[in-house]
Amino acid sequence: MHIVFLLHNAYGIGGTIRATYNLASVLAEQHDVEIISVFRHRDVPVMGVPAKVALTPLVDLRSASADFEGDDPRHAEPAKIFPRADGRHRQYSRLTDARIGHCLSRLEADVIVGTRPGLNAHIARQSGAAGIRVGQEHLTFSGHGFRLRHEIRHRYQLLDAVTTVSEFDARSYRQLHLPGVRVEAIPNSVPRPSVAPADGSGKVIVAAGRLIPLKRYDILVKAFAEVADKHPDWHLRIFGEGDTTGNERESLLGLVDELGLGERTHLMGKADPLEPEWVKGSIAASASDRESFGMTIAEAMRCGLPVVSTDCPVGPREIVKGGVDGYLVPPGRVDGMAQALLKLVGDDQLRRSMGEAALKNSARFDPALTAERHQDLYQDLLRRGPGRRSIGFRRDAGFRVRTHAIGTALAVRSATRAVVSKFGGP
Repeated sequence: MHIVFLLHNAYGIGGTIRATYNLASVLAEQHDVEIISVFRHRDVPVMGVPAKVALTPLVDLRSASADFEGDDPRHAEPAKIFPRADGRHRQYSRLTDARIGHCLSRLEADVIVGTRPGLNAHIARQSGAAGIRVGQEHLTFSGHGFRLRHEIRHRYQLLDAVTTVSEFDARSYRQLHLPGVRVEAIPNSVPRPSVAPADGSGKVIVAAGRLIPLKRYDILVKAFAEVADKHPDWHLRIFGEGDTTGNERESLLGLVDELGLGERTHLMGKADPLEPEWVKGSIAASASDRESFGMTIAEAMRCGLPVVSTDCPVGPREIVKGGVDGYLVPPGRVDGMAQALLKLVGDDQLRRSMGEAALKNSARFDPALTAERHQDLYQDLLRRGPGRRSIGFRRDAGFRVRTHAIGTALAVRSATRAVVSKFGGP
């Protein structure tokens, strides 16, 4: 099969990029796999592109590049096809509308996979007649705003399948009753670590993820303060960086100082790979208010760490088996997080046995297993054929023709402007 993944920016770092690279790497062992990145902002991807996987960028935003397109007038005009309700809308434009449409209409792929709602809408509206269209959901349906949920209900009728990373979220999509659209829950994959698993002796609690309010590191730091009072030889290490939305790092440093934890709580910054840091610890912790999957939880378990996580919507409860390989505690509760951490910190045998269970139970996230499920889905859809996509597809056939024409017109106009720009003209 020729399988194509459409990513927002394959040159950055994040859970969706990591999950796509993991899946593409395994599929490329048997299939022709390509990743199309809407944006390119650096010369080399932060995460290494898997062997045998082709990477194609559409819009070059490298300021020092001869191909820089950030000053293209169309890039200053709002996107018309990428949904306004998608949180990334401001980064998209008439230029991306044209580039994505031009690319999709000419792809000769068996399977085209989108990786966020806005890109799934592009696939639904602009792909050619051949090929299977699959929309991946790396967040959650309930976490989207009303307008985006409305857009999803309408646009996703033109897909062949939707995949989610949790069964809970799959049920939400099935309740939309998208005619003829198959909905499957397939968890993200986590490769086997290249380091030996943790042995439970390190007196370190490890957490990882972006430094943003949603992750509730403030809860974790306050809970660790209770642990440190009883076990002063233990440390908390938090890996990750913030983003442009706030100053969470400064806020956390202030909290650490306020609680007198400066010598035992450490904001470590970014670490890639993270596996060598996981295995230096003996417990993994997550205090998030919401997780669509919980990639760092699964990564920690694959390194042999028991996990203390909030029982937040929706991923952790499908990863952690409470009382077996970790504990699930109520979101937003410092006392619950502290009590669970204290159980593991104070009992060496319990900590080691739960770590062994975590290592065993997390094997289900092996890339070979999850890739096989994706492959089986694609092959089954191909046997069914895109011509039987859905009742919605047939009903909206006229709409699809119109949107394809729009995409073609945008591509033609793009080419015309390029010629005018090169040779001069009005």
